[in-house]
Amino acid sequence: MNFNEILEEVKRGTSEIIDEAKLSQLIKNYYEKGENFFVKAGFDPTAADLHLGHTVVLSKMAFLQKHGAIVQFLIGDFTAQIGDPTGKSVTRKKLDKEEVLKNAKTYEEQVFKILDPNKTQIYFNSKWLNELGAAGIVELTSTLSVARMLERDDFSKRFKEQSPISICEFLYPLLQGYDSVALKSDIEIGGTDQKFNLLMGRQLQRIYNTSKEQAVVMMPLLEGLDGVNKMSKSLGNYIGVTEEAKDMYAKILSISDDLMFRYYELLSQKKLSQIKQIESEIKEGVLHPKKAKEELALEIVTRFYDEKCALKAKEEFDKIHSNKELPSDIECFTLKGEIWLAKAIVECKMENSTSAARRLILANAVSINGKKIQDEQYHLSEGEYILQVGKRKFAKIKVEK
Repeated sequence: MNFNEILEEVKRGTSEIIDEAKLSQLIKNYYEKGENFFVKAGFDPTAADLHLGHTVVLSKMAFLQKHGAIVQFLIGDFTAQIGDPTGKSVTRKKLDKEEVLKNAKTYEEQVFKILDPNKTQIYFNSKWLNELGAAGIVELTSTLSVARMLERDDFSKRFKEQSPISICEFLYPLLQGYDSVALKSDIEIGGTDQKFNLLMGRQLQRIYNTSKEQAVVMMPLLEGLDGVNKMSKSLGNYIGVTEEAKDMYAKILSISDDLMFRYYELLSQKKLSQIKQIESEIKEGVLHPKKAKEELALEIVTRFYDEKCALKAKEEFDKIHSNKELPSDIECFTLKGEIWLAKAIVECKMENSTSAARRLILANAVSINGKKIQDEQYHLSEGEYILQVGKRKFAKIKVEK
């Protein structure tokens, strides 16, 4: 791969790069002088699991690691207790420190599914933000005016609507920016929704005379399985990096053909020329979209597991959906007495509530022994049954007296 190809891959999928000349020079210095450079990305451990949306940033960092980058993987254990106000219409709930540290531990375990551990430094921003103290915080707040802070769309909107904005929310972008001062980062990578915060790091590096002014790489927010909203655990449209291989494979197969190309661009490690070739073959009718989707699913599952697991996941999917057979690892449940179907669905851990189960029954998404059930009051008497909810959830039920 020549220098121009490296730069093309760096820019691939990005929404915006600020100071592209600096980024280019850093990579050039690595190849000409052997000088490494530092790339930072911050993650607030507000939830336990990372999903494929997070890996858009992580994958870009992993690519840069191959071309001179030392990744500064920053866990915002201090800032997570404030909560990033970006895109929020109300003040976020303050997280408990114990919960933050528990989530942070899982992040450490998950990131090395993508990043090279030998070229990754893990930091917790409580280290320097605790040391900053009251005097340091006051000095930090003096670097930015309230008027400048209200230029942010989310703050401006809430201010006009007279919705409360806490002072600690104003502190958040300043603290994130100060992380770049403490780490002396050369590049910071984040989502497009983080632009204000990312630029803050660049500004504060100047103010604090760090002799650095980080370049900024902004990545788009990956759409979830619905193809509309950004991938989010709270919206249920996500694919977690720790999900079982068969579930990860099945979820990727469920995305639309249009969304598939978005996932190829942001998640696949194939070259852009290879992806364009796949797109061209589909348009010409040479390649079926399902085949291309299977290839993408196999690649992603292999990355987080291995090729053997990926092929087994495909075999299981084909067995259920193509050959109309049952999965080989159906969990068994023994239930006592005649039971309402909605309650049985909850007892089998296929839904969290009977009201959600009822909605699925009415939506024609529930089957007993291969037969669709639409009667929301349906009861199961003594006997053995195969319960299916949606396309991927199965359970064996034995109803006893």
